Amino acid sequence: MERMIDFTVFCLESYKQSHNMTGKIAFETFNDYKVFDYIQSFYDVLHSTGQEYIVEDIDIYITSRKN
Repeated sequence: MERMIDFTVFCLESYKQSHNMTGKIAFETFNDYKVFDYIQSFYDVLHSTGQEYIVEDIDIYITSRKN
């Protein structure tokens, strides 16, 4: 469980930095689009990939949720 929390924070921070967002906006984005649930559901796959891939994957996921 602790590893998943650490990984979720890593994903949030990576996304925030990649998009030059504040922590608050990144957190709200993750909440609005249920990215935290997505990360938890696909933890086994995502944690074995690189930072760029994770950010790109989250972007794709958010875009798909907007439509």
